Amino acid sequence: MKVSGMLEGKIAIVTGGTRGIGYEIVKKFLEAGAKVALFGSRQETVEKALGQIKEKIPEAEVMGLYPALEEYNEVEKAIQEVQESFGQIDILVNNAGISARESIYEYSPEEFDKIMTLNVNAVFHCIRAAVPFMKTQGGGSIINMSSMVSIYGQPAGCGYPASKFAVNGLTKSLARELGKDQIRVNAVAPGVTRTDMVAALPPEMVQRISTTIPLGRVGEPEEVANAVLFLASDLASYVTGAILSVDGATQV
Repeated sequence: MKVSGMLEGKIAIVTGGTRGIGYEIVKKFLEAGAKVALFGSRQETVEKALGQIKEKIPEAEVMGLYPALEEYNEVEKAIQEVQESFGQIDILVNNAGISARESIYEYSPEEFDKIMTLNVNAVFHCIRAAVPFMKTQGGGSIINMSSMVSIYGQPAGCGYPASKFAVNGLTKSLARELGKDQIRVNAVAPGVTRTDMVAALPPEMVQRISTTIPLGRVGEPEEVANAVLFLASDLASYVTGAILSVDGATQV
């Protein structure tokens, strides 16, 4: 897919940008002409991702930071640093998150709090810190990472779908609140995607999962990144408050 120039002159922040879907989003944005700040959880993973990107795209204008997204003060400081380095913030992708598969009988309150903190509170922190800059410059685009389980639920690990239901609520509500400031807010809801977690599954399990998907296969991280690119770009200039499913029409 040719994307050159789609985000020319834009500045983007991508949380959880060191691997998987987030890493593909960073690459896609850079190929589309954006300057990107990727956020990761640790210095070593951020530096590794930056090195890999520079090998693939030597001309890339990219920086890496590793704020604790659970701490608003750290997020605010990091986003201020991006603003000072690049001069503006046009796009925010809230991709960082964790999953859960525990049964309710083994699910500790601490683990539930942990997933809500990173999957919901951190999303709020990033949005709260970024929108004043977007408002001042006349607009922006926010894309939150949801999941197909925000629509269907899942048979265990209730904290994960609960957190993604909350992300959908943030997305819908903030789209209405921030529209007057020309800030669009959307979400992408991936289905089963070939990330590290899926790659670690036995092939027969992946095949069994694939038979439940009308397209007959799991998704690729680049396909999710393409959807995020669309929502970030001017092609989606009248799209806000949408939860875009990228799941091959999965039925569960």
